[in-house]
Amino acid sequence: MTATLPLTERLGDILLDEGVITREQLNQALADQKTNGNRLGYALVKLGLVNEVELTKILARQLRMPAVDLARFEPDPQVLKLIPADVARKNQVLPLRRDGRTLTIAMADPTDLGLLQDLKFITRFDVFPVVAGEFTLQALVDRCYEVTVDQPQGLMDLMKDMAGVEDGLEVVEDEEDEVATTAQINDAPVVRLINGILYDAVRRGASDIHIEPFEHEIRVRYRVDGALLEVMRPPIKMKAALTSRIKILAQLNIAERRVPQDGRIKLKVAQRVIDFRVSTLPVLFGEKIVLRILDKGNLTLDLKTFGFEPKAEADLMSAILNPYGMVLVTGPTGSGKTTTLYSALQQINTIDTNIMTAEDPVEYNLMGINQVQVRADIGLTFASALRAFLRQDPNIIMIGEIRDLETGGIAIKAALTGHLVLSTLHTNDAPSTITRLIDMGIEAFNVASAVNLVVAQRLVRRICKDCKGPASYTEVEIASLGMTPEQRARTTLMKGKGCETCNGTGYKGRAGLYEVMALSSALRRLILRGGSVEEIRDQGVADGMLTLRMDGLKKLERGITTLEEVVKETAG
Repeated sequence: MTATLPLTERLGDILLDEGVITREQLNQALADQKTNGNRLGYALVKLGLVNEVELTKILARQLRMPAVDLARFEPDPQVLKLIPADVARKNQVLPLRRDGRTLTIAMADPTDLGLLQDLKFITRFDVFPVVAGEFTLQALVDRCYEVTVDQPQGLMDLMKDMAGVEDGLEVVEDEEDEVATTAQINDAPVVRLINGILYDAVRRGASDIHIEPFEHEIRVRYRVDGALLEVMRPPIKMKAALTSRIKILAQLNIAERRVPQDGRIKLKVAQRVIDFRVSTLPVLFGEKIVLRILDKGNLTLDLKTFGFEPKAEADLMSAILNPYGMVLVTGPTGSGKTTTLYSALQQINTIDTNIMTAEDPVEYNLMGINQVQVRADIGLTFASALRAFLRQDPNIIMIGEIRDLETGGIAIKAALTGHLVLSTLHTNDAPSTITRLIDMGIEAFNVASAVNLVVAQRLVRRICKDCKGPASYTEVEIASLGMTPEQRARTTLMKGKGCETCNGTGYKGRAGLYEVMALSSALRRLILRGGSVEEIRDQGVADGMLTLRMDGLKKLERGITTLEEVVKETAG
């Protein structure tokens, strides 16, 4: 649980006492807060019930902290770079100025001690928080981090790079999917740019391409090693041509601009066929397009290369070799859950085994495995697919995600009736997965009987090998991470300085952090007794489980990643 400085009185009560708002206005803001999940102050300003400057002054007085008026703030690009854009947006923080070793940061919630500590780790400065109005702060964070991003490779550079490469690029279309307008499309001037973007993204090892239209420009970004990187801003006059070209390649309806669409592109690059999963979304100034790059050539399905600790790997292998029971993989979107499941299936994919999967979407085609694409629009849900699987004489079943009680209940019953069931769930860690299933409505005795193992995972960026070197941190930073004196003595913390190989980021590639909890007899008894998440975690650790933070510390010892990455992706 995140530590915070205590407020002596609730904000709503303070504003009522000072006559700033009425009880009716407070109830209106509380209703908006409940609906949209915003803070009370944000809701009050958004609804026009309170002047933000006045509200900020009241908060500052209550917290005994200085306040800042951001209305005339001019960002310093060098200072903004001290906090990554994703961290600033996620936590609504904005670095204002640097004085020696002190960094002044505007925050909507300066009482969040955990966030303050994390910002200290990330920036390597002493943090001086000031109170800012959340409504203005949110808009300013978006603006500052939109206009100050470096562009490592511009449009003209990319076009030059494409010289001599285009001949090696070929859109692979199934014969039955030929489109009548192919000749027109190939004549369009935008073809070279699209080919260049696709080729460049694959060359850089990107996982996604974002093409985002705004009022006066287009922004193209790649997600490389989990972080978004802006690469160019094509002229706004190319917007319609860019969108149409991609939609035609993906066999989408170019005339329909009001609803989201999904499709696929196959591109042959230097004798490698690469899939691009295309998603379009209507936004204010056009259609945002995201292409997920599915490069089977880069797909590693050998669990031994994933970076599991010996006990964790042994527990996982034992669980997937079990003829029945349930194995769950948890983590946020983009944490590699699907790859872990594919790898587990590949380990047990033999000629005498019937493996069936229900996925949304099917990312990679695996030989010897019967894969079903879930389509909720026609009633083919995870639950209905799972019911059909049980009539198909399966040995092993993989469900892309357990989203509801119906799917979870059927999966549990399948695991209890002689099938090995693999699936994913959205939880923060392995112990909370158990309580999530019970909260869903599944009986505790069924959970305790069916679940054999839970894996929680995160992806952290690897330090670039070409610019890797020792890094210095304060004793407070190291101690706050939870390192023992023995660990500190044998660990040399490393960091990338930034070079051409890593595009100046200091990182190249990603590594996994894993929390593998095998259900022992003691854990099963604890679940039956209704044990809390903390009790389940303590028992798991006693049984030899490494938490995500513990696994992160081991990666630090080996010089695989940085302290900042471990702090960002794990809880203390």
